[in-house]
This record gives sequence, C-alpha cells and structure tokens, in this order.
Amino acid sequence: MSTVWGYRQELRSADRRIFALVAPSVVGGLAGALLLRRTATSVFDTLVPYLILFATLLFMVQEPIQRKLKTRQSTPWTAGAIMFQLAVALYGGYFGAGIGILMLAALSVLGLTDIHQMNGLRAFFGACVNGVAALYFIWAKMVYWPYVLIMVLGAIAGGYLGAHGARRMGHRAVRRTVVGVGFAMAVSLFIKH
Repeated sequence: MSTVWGYRQELRSADRRIFALVAPSVVGGLAGALLLRRTATSVFDTLVPYLILFATLLFMVQEPIQRKLKTRQSTPWTAGAIMFQLAVALYGGYFGAGIGILMLAALSVLGLTDIHQMNGLRAFFGACVNGVAALYFIWAKMVYWPYVLIMVLGAIAGGYLGAHGARRMGHRAVRRTVVGVGFAMAVSLFIKH
C-alpha cells in the first residue's frame, strides 16, 4: 500500500475502466491462497520461471505488438486482460514471485504506456491479490507472526522509497530495469529448479 500511496498522483489520472481488474485480483488471490493450502508446490515451482520469462518478453515487445494491431483498450483486449489478471492473481495468491512483471505485461497489452502509472496500478492490484490472500492465511492460522513486523516495515519503506526512486529514473530507465529484473528472476529460478 505504501507503493500505491507513492504513485497516488498517477493513479488519480488512470482510466477508471482499468479498475475492473480489481474483481479478478480479489477472486484469483483468494483462489490461489486456497490452492496453496490444498496442493503440492512442485507443479507451480516448475512453471514459475517460465511465467516470469513469458511476462518479461511480453512486456518487452508490447509496443510493437500494439502498433501492428493498432488497438488500444478494445473490448477483446480488456476481456483478455481480465482473464489474464485472474490467472496472475491465482498464481499470486499461491506463490507471488513475479506477479508484478506479469501485471505490467497485461497493462502494457491493454495500451497503457506511462510506466509510473502502470507501476501504481500494479501495486494497487497486487495489494488486492496479496491482501485477500493474507487475510485467508491469517484466518487459516498459516502466518508466522515473529517475522511479520520486520517484513511489514521493509515493505512499507521499500514500496514508498521505490516509487520516488522510479519517478526520478524516468520512463525508459524504469522499463529497462523491469526487463532486467524479470530476466534475472527467471534465470535465478531456472537455476534453483
């Protein structure tokens, strides 16, 4: 939520229709949390690096794809983005690594180009996914409380300072950083698996 606060100006100017992605974020986040409690992790562990690599590549090529298709915010793309966000939220509620890059890719395909606004939306939808999953984990007594305070303080500081730092870097540098982090995460997860 601190990242959302850091990008509050960019979020105010966002097209209100994009907030239709809140519903699949909440539904998918809860479904993913329920799935975590009931299944083994081996299948998702295998898919994670491929999902992150796919999202990073999609994020890289979204501008040429948009130019070729000459479409922005069309109904088929919006419906596809809702389904994609549902899948991302399901994955996010289950595991979470790389959901930011997956969401940035979906927002890119929808026609958004302002990386700062996209980061604000990514943080907002991520808060929806993680918030509902966290509430379920608390309810299911799956939270190890001694680590919570440290993680909350780190997340608040990192989210808020990250938003300010990204704004200073500029659009192109942030895009390059997202791609670099995406590839690094994918490679790291391929090596670990």
